[in-house]
Amino acid sequence: MRLNYFLFFILCLFVQFLSAQLSPDFKGGFVFKLDDEGKKVMGISTWGQFQTIYANKVPEDVNQFTFNLRRARLNSYFKINDDFLIVTQIGLNNLNSQNLSPLGEGDGSQIRLHDFYGQYNLNKEHSIGAGLHFFNGISRLNSFSATSSLAMDNNRQSWATLGLSDQIARHLGIYAKGNFGKFTYRVSINDVEKNGLDQRTPDVNGPSVYGGRRILGSKEAGFSYGGYFEYCFKEMETSMLAFKTGTYLGSKEVFNIGAGFYLHPNGSVVSDEPGIYLGEDVRIYAVDAFYDKPLGQNGAALTAYAVLQNQDYGRDYLFLAYSTGSMFYTHWGYLFPGKEDQLRFQPYAHFAINKVDATPEDRNKYGIGLNALLSGKNLKFTLEYLHEDWINSNDFVTLQAQIVL
Repeated sequence: MRLNYFLFFILCLFVQFLSAQLSPDFKGGFVFKLDDEGKKVMGISTWGQFQTIYANKVPEDVNQFTFNLRRARLNSYFKINDDFLIVTQIGLNNLNSQNLSPLGEGDGSQIRLHDFYGQYNLNKEHSIGAGLHFFNGISRLNSFSATSSLAMDNNRQSWATLGLSDQIARHLGIYAKGNFGKFTYRVSINDVEKNGLDQRTPDVNGPSVYGGRRILGSKEAGFSYGGYFEYCFKEMETSMLAFKTGTYLGSKEVFNIGAGFYLHPNGSVVSDEPGIYLGEDVRIYAVDAFYDKPLGQNGAALTAYAVLQNQDYGRDYLFLAYSTGSMFYTHWGYLFPGKEDQLRFQPYAHFAINKVDATPEDRNKYGIGLNALLSGKNLKFTLEYLHEDWINSNDFVTLQAQIVL
């Protein structure tokens, strides 16, 4: 408990010092008009998240406190005219003492391409595009916006294909998106990566391995298909970019019901005889609901989200964060009243239950946290306690600073 009080004290000192340092009128990003009519536009933004993490259970020779550069990004978009758009995002994730390199030449130190896609607007309601994109299926959390997240980070199991068939939750392929009135959609066809995280070889009569593209070849297991569909009962959300907002901080009222899928034919492989490999389809489905509502006229707001997901990676699949089974996840937050140019607090809680077919033990976690907001999401401090139960339980306390410019 002393540790929690200490970190909360540090959080209060930071927010008191910085509350007068950032303009409340700043909304994030810089937009430049490249012609007199304003049809050619360039937008640039940068943002980052820095963490101090305390882990309860570590080896005897390991410090319980660590520092981590969770995300560092540079984003840009170019509108050639009202019909054409190009989006680029570069950056890195999780730079820490384990992957720092003497001259910054190691894999963990490298700037990576996160997004690069071009989009053509068929009309005001419908668009098509191609490239390395984030227009994913399954659920809202599979196209999660880190900068507007309610909790400190995304629910890991919601990124159900990260590193298995995609690159940092981005697929290389083509997509279509749009809306028919209050009904919105995004669908995609994507090439699947060959060098995924799961490089195992299937054991005879053993569990499946996510290696269809690598073992069976691209003809049998080369493509995946995804989609996500929503009905908006209240205000519509912008869909110019792929990222789904986590909390609107009382700026609008949104109530959406959604459903999505991911399908990779022969994505996984099993073996029933030595040297003989059979493909198994990977199927993931989810239904979810998102609610964000201002409460009164004084800046208070409620945010709520819940998702039920079923994932089938093949027979008794279990690898890292991925498993054949089911998942229920929810988070809730309340933004205390206040003006945008003042310090505001947003406590939240989240909870997840993961049923794993390969073991009788559930993978569960819960967390509680507090966001301290200065100028909306542009400067935010988050303190979170997280408890995880899986084989062995563990506890984490993390203080994160986020700035968006």
